[in-house]
Amino acid sequence: MSEAGNAQRAATIAVLVENEAGVLARVIGLFSGRGYNIDSLTVAPVDDTGRVSRITVVTSGTEMVIDQIKAQLDRLVPVHKVSDLTLEGPHLTRELALIKVVGKGEHRMEALRLADAFRARVVDATTESFVFEMTGNGDKIDAFCALMRPVGLVEVSRTGAVAIARGPRGLN
Repeated sequence: MSEAGNAQRAATIAVLVENEAGVLARVIGLFSGRGYNIDSLTVAPVDDTGRVSRITVVTSGTEMVIDQIKAQLDRLVPVHKVSDLTLEGPHLTRELALIKVVGKGEHRMEALRLADAFRARVVDATTESFVFEMTGNGDKIDAFCALMRPVGLVEVSRTGAVAIARGPRGLN
């Protein structure tokens, strides 16, 4: 096989499933049972009846592995549709993060300056700490956290990626 066939790539896969007990466990079991890694996973109901959920999985592997993942997901009974957003055209990916920074004096002022530059919003403040809320792609959140480490970063909570196709194209 050529080197290109062995190249790793990231894939953002959107899966529409029945919103019923055990579906998420089956999807995760598919990954763990075959040794595939999940870099990020989000799930939530997406229709007005609450019967359909959307799972967004970010994973990586060779083209063959990604194709196997999509084919195996498509064979799960409660799955309605599997879409590899990374291959199907332009898409938007965002994460939500809550970032806690502890500091006083100049560190506190620097944290506020950085937050302003990154458009992070203060959602909690005490005399010694801030909790910032930030949305953006993973690289933006990583960069913000890296800059906050020397200022007093103590904790980060992230949602994982959510993604949607750009333009009129829909998953359903």
